[in-house]
Amino acid sequence: MTGINHYLVLSLILFSIGVFGVLTRRSAIGILLSLELMLNAVNINLVAFSHFLESITGHIFAIFLIAVAAAESCVGLAIIICVYRTFKDIRADNINLLKW
Repeated sequence: MTGINHYLVLSLILFSIGVFGVLTRRSAIGILLSLELMLNAVNINLVAFSHFLESITGHIFAIFLIAVAAAESCVGLAIIICVYRTFKDIRADNINLLKW
């Protein structure tokens, strides 16, 4: 059981850094990078538990989560490009102004 503790601590540290980044960053790109860090922490958790329980389900969920993260990055970058073209700035404060 000691082997899985290292992965869980690593995942907790990465997820905490991601949450801190999401809450403190003003740049939309920084927020997206922090979200990706959080999703990678979840992937580490899934793979660690899957390996510990000798099941392949966690690996399959991790692959699906990687695909969802890639789609999220594409949509997020498209929104950031739209904000930059409109306001010449990528602060997260300007994203709510796109509806006007």
